[in-house]
Amino acid sequence: MPGFEAMKAREEKLLCRTYGRYPVAVERALGSRMWDTDGREYVDLLAGIAVTALGHCNPEIAEVISEQAKKLIHVSNLFYQEEQLDLAESLLDTCHMGKVFFCNSGAEANEAAIKIARRYHQRVKNDGAFEVITLRDAFHGRTLSTLAATGQAKYLDGFDPETPGFRHVPAGDIDALKAAVNGNTAAVLMEMVQGESGIRPLDPEYARAVQDLCREKGILFMADEVQAGLCRSGKWWAFQQYGLEPDVFTSAKALANGLPLGAMLCTDEVSKAFVAGSHATTFGGGALVTKVGSKVLEIMKRDSLAERAQKLGDAFRARVRSLKHPLIRDVRGLGLLIGIELADAETAQKIWEAVLARGFVCSLCHGLTLRLVPALTIDESDLTAFAGVLGEELAKL
Repeated sequence: MPGFEAMKAREEKLLCRTYGRYPVAVERALGSRMWDTDGREYVDLLAGIAVTALGHCNPEIAEVISEQAKKLIHVSNLFYQEEQLDLAESLLDTCHMGKVFFCNSGAEANEAAIKIARRYHQRVKNDGAFEVITLRDAFHGRTLSTLAATGQAKYLDGFDPETPGFRHVPAGDIDALKAAVNGNTAAVLMEMVQGESGIRPLDPEYARAVQDLCREKGILFMADEVQAGLCRSGKWWAFQQYGLEPDVFTSAKALANGLPLGAMLCTDEVSKAFVAGSHATTFGGGALVTKVGSKVLEIMKRDSLAERAQKLGDAFRARVRSLKHPLIRDVRGLGLLIGIELADAETAQKIWEAVLARGFVCSLCHGLTLRLVPALTIDESDLTAFAGVLGEELAKL
């Protein structure tokens, strides 16, 4: 296996430069551990960006992949497939929804949500509404429409003209949302915890007010659960932490523990908008990935991983707050969706580099916030060790 510098040179020659890579070339991984091409071990607190929620190379998942690969991998959505139905039943058992649409990613799930919102208003309610309101500092994906829904200039740079049909309002300002709603408004789409902007949970009173406004105005209330969903928040879905019931919500990331699978879930009423031919995907919800998805949900339920995430996350945030270091501006999150905001960008970069050098992998959001989204199965001792290293590195500054 080539070392880091050899791999870096090879990539420069072969791949489009769309990623700012970390200075690590991963060779293998298991559970919450990764090893680079030089044999160095890391504690993974990023989990593929909230994806490998059951840990890397989970043996139960690996067994399902092996067995299903010998039976059926892909035949397209022109055929009935029991694996899809099994996963749909398991997903619907976790929430109040009535129907599922399977796709390949979070961006595609959000595209499906946007499309069903428009088609519901234009073909079921027949009122012609098409605009979707989202919150500033959100992140909903990298397709042209989900970029427009995200509405952040850094992601839109060079991709003009921006796809029309989206409005953006500040999170937490219900008056701004009320002012933005008009006769063209089809839906409000929001994350219960804004992940890419630095792990920012919405204020519960505001979140309830958004749902109430949607009900009052006859527009759809939609939740992006791509990062916060599937037990990470301490509930199956983050909106359940708020006592809410969206008309549509989306999922992906952890749904197949690393295989590409997304889902858009909706009420039976909203599902009337989709008919044969109105939306589709070639690969979405194939037999292999949905079989894995069913096993993921089985393990999450069996091992009470939502409750475990709540317990570990609460304890970890309390531990970091107890450091009482002046360079820690805020510690926030839900469950094992954790943000540690530092005093300034220079400090945050130094700390991120320092903890990586000491074998802990996390990410840096908005240049200020360390984001931790570890496997839901991570040992508590790994979180304790990170808190200790964080305190030591802060003390050096």
